[in-house]
Amino acid sequence: MAVLPDALHARIEDAGLNASAVPQQRWLDGWLLRLSPGKIKRARCIHALAEGRLGLDERLGLAQAAYAEAGLRTMFRLTPFTRPAALDAELAARGFVAEDDTRVMVRPSLAGARAPALPPGLAWRSLDATAFAETVGELRGSPPEHRRVHAERLALSPVPYRAFAIADPATGAVLCCGQAAREGALVGLYDIFTAPQARGQGLAGLLCERMLSDSASEGVEVAYLQVDAVNAAARAVYRRLGFADAYAYHYRVAAAGVR
Repeated sequence: MAVLPDALHARIEDAGLNASAVPQQRWLDGWLLRLSPGKIKRARCIHALAEGRLGLDERLGLAQAAYAEAGLRTMFRLTPFTRPAALDAELAARGFVAEDDTRVMVRPSLAGARAPALPPGLAWRSLDATAFAETVGELRGSPPEHRRVHAERLALSPVPYRAFAIADPATGAVLCCGQAAREGALVGLYDIFTAPQARGQGLAGLLCERMLSDSASEGVEVAYLQVDAVNAAARAVYRRLGFADAYAYHYRVAAAGVR
């Protein structure tokens, strides 16, 4: 893990929460309940941000009722900032299953970021919220409802997103896409996805370089992203771009058959 000030980690965590805000959320005694019906787990889980006054079982019962009403399984995101710190162990004791070990990677300085040149025959394309949600949804094979919810979340986000794609003008095919969410001196890179037929060509790296360069020109100082711990190929790309692991998080999900 990169040795960075705890205050910077906390700012990055706040920025990530802001960038994934959804209309379907509410507070419950120190827990931020996000109840989006979409694919993104950050938008449909509980973020335990404060100690609270209720007992855990009472608070958990109220949260489970809210998720059942929304038609979602109860799920928590556990980070170094989760409160109380023992919540992960408490949930494990109640049968919540751990999944999706994730790393937050940080590039602490964008000094030297430069706009890259694309290979011949390829072109940049800017995408609005609806177009990006549809584009990345098509590449991922997401159902129409997930694409609609994604577009809604981006359009209503308190943190502005900017999305790009690398396309083949001859065929109109999008080969790689991603987006950047800027908040002050921080920028987060999200939803970076390369079409299967275009992998291994370095396009994801070029896309990230473009977003980092644009952000640096606007005064951004620090970049962050979130990536599955087991995604070795993506993590290697990000390390080459100057990112290093800063902290980890994972989810705990109610056992099958339990809301």
